[in-house]
Amino acid sequence: MNIEFILLLFMIGFIGSFISGMVGIGGSIIKYPLLLYIPPLWGFVAFTTHEVSGISAIQVFFATISGVFAYRKGGYLNRSLIIYMGISILIGSFIGGYGSKLLSEEIINLVYAILATIAALLMFVPNKGLDDIPLNQVTFNPALAAVAAFIVGGASGIVGAAGAFILVPIMLVVLKIPTRMTIATSLAITFISSIGSTVGKILTGQVLFLPSIIMVVASVIASPIGAMVGKKVNTKMLQVILAVLIVTTSIKIWLDLF
Repeated sequence: MNIEFILLLFMIGFIGSFISGMVGIGGSIIKYPLLLYIPPLWGFVAFTTHEVSGISAIQVFFATISGVFAYRKGGYLNRSLIIYMGISILIGSFIGGYGSKLLSEEIINLVYAILATIAALLMFVPNKGLDDIPLNQVTFNPALAAVAAFIVGGASGIVGAAGAFILVPIMLVVLKIPTRMTIATSLAITFISSIGSTVGKILTGQVLFLPSIIMVVASVIASPIGAMVGKKVNTKMLQVILAVLIVTTSIKIWLDLF
């Protein structure tokens, strides 16, 4: 692996992790397509879909640790929500991550495209007044939260994501969690999810460790910076940024599938 390829991977990891820390996602919504499409454009050998999903799983594991650490103060982490959704998403993501070895590249990309499309549609559902709710008065439906997390975990485990890019819209639109609490709490849930998908990918030999290490180094540096910026950015702007990222990626994947 030459120095140019290492630098390219580092930049992909840095950009994706900065944005993920800012908007509360694990970064796979950005890095999955970047890892698939950018290396060939620069004349390097393309990663397979299984390799991209494996690298993404490892990277998300470390990116979310950094993001949660940055949000640990301020009362933004909802511990009850983390417990209910974390346990469910861990089980689902391990099943998805382990079972993904049996799926074709086309099926993995299809699952990713469906996830991104659902997330994109949810981002445009109005949620006025959501951020006026005091953080100590936030309530949610535990059963609905657990079921949603299990389904997201299974699907996201397949593509090596931790599911935050669909978890965030679900928490905002379905569970009615305020934006900043959603961003912080989703990072913690995403970290738990990434454990399951990472173990599943490693056990089935889908992880390239050197590219993964490069992406991890970039993530540990960039994710906390993004989280600090996210605390200062208007919540509506954060939602717009996330919506644009999800819609753009969804369109690109669907175009490639057809």
